[in-house]
Amino acid sequence: MSQNVLILSIDIIEKMKQYYHNSLTATPQGAIFRAKTNEAVITAYKSGKVLFQGSNPHVEIVKWEGGQTTQQLQKAKPTPSPRYTPPETLFLASHIGSDEAGTGDYFGPITVASAYIDAAQIDKLRKLGIKDSKDLTDPMITKLASEIAQLRIPYSLLILHNPKYNALQRKGWSQGKMKAMLHHHAIQNLLGKINGKEYEGILIDQFCEPGIYTRHISSEGEHLPSKTFFMTKAESYSIAVATASIIARASFVKEMEKLSDQIGFELNKGASKKVDQTIARVIKEKGEATLESCAKIHFANTQKARKYL
Repeated sequence: MSQNVLILSIDIIEKMKQYYHNSLTATPQGAIFRAKTNEAVITAYKSGKVLFQGSNPHVEIVKWEGGQTTQQLQKAKPTPSPRYTPPETLFLASHIGSDEAGTGDYFGPITVASAYIDAAQIDKLRKLGIKDSKDLTDPMITKLASEIAQLRIPYSLLILHNPKYNALQRKGWSQGKMKAMLHHHAIQNLLGKINGKEYEGILIDQFCEPGIYTRHISSEGEHLPSKTFFMTKAESYSIAVATASIIARASFVKEMEKLSDQIGFELNKGASKKVDQTIARVIKEKGEATLESCAKIHFANTQKARKYL
């Protein structure tokens, strides 16, 4: 059995945990997560070490460090490209932020929002309690989204509903490519709305390496706008990204309510065991074909649910 180790930041490890959410297994002591794919078993430790074991671990390794092993990292540690790193002045200046919701949820669409915040609005938004939507309850998010709307903040919201999501997935699109194209079009729509207003930059909450993002959009004939930056956990620093995060999450919550009404019972958020049980109920009461309209059917939960049938 082949075995390799990478040394990664906690931010990257958290991104990995989200990426592998459908493949998570029991977490050993001292670890942040363990996931099992067809190619490898990935175990990430609190020390920053990530162990890849299995028949073909390099398939997973290249997704995170370009194939670099611990020995290679010791020779030359990569540094972030300054081209995509936002200047510190961005956070207090007029700028655009973009974020998404629903990517790790089995049920429901992906929603992506981009928001333009004028520098003069930053303090007011902070006083309203605008921050990372993951730190807020759904009722709080709904309330804040309403207050954002009252301020007439320019934004663009795109919703990738489940039938289209599943069609693109069968066509060969990764979720990463779907998200990149959604962010790109939301930003393009917003640039049209603000009609030449000054802004210091565009900040995207980073879900993949900038080079991968640009390859995704260029494969569809699109190009990255100038002054575009990427940053993990950007919503903790940028009020524009935090605003976009709330708009996207509020939309996702609303869409989930609509789908639950259509199905006739509550569809759970996330991708937990409880979700597996709900999937089984949908199949029993509505038929498996119904999942096409309300779920991301390629998630492992579809198969896990079968034990409850």
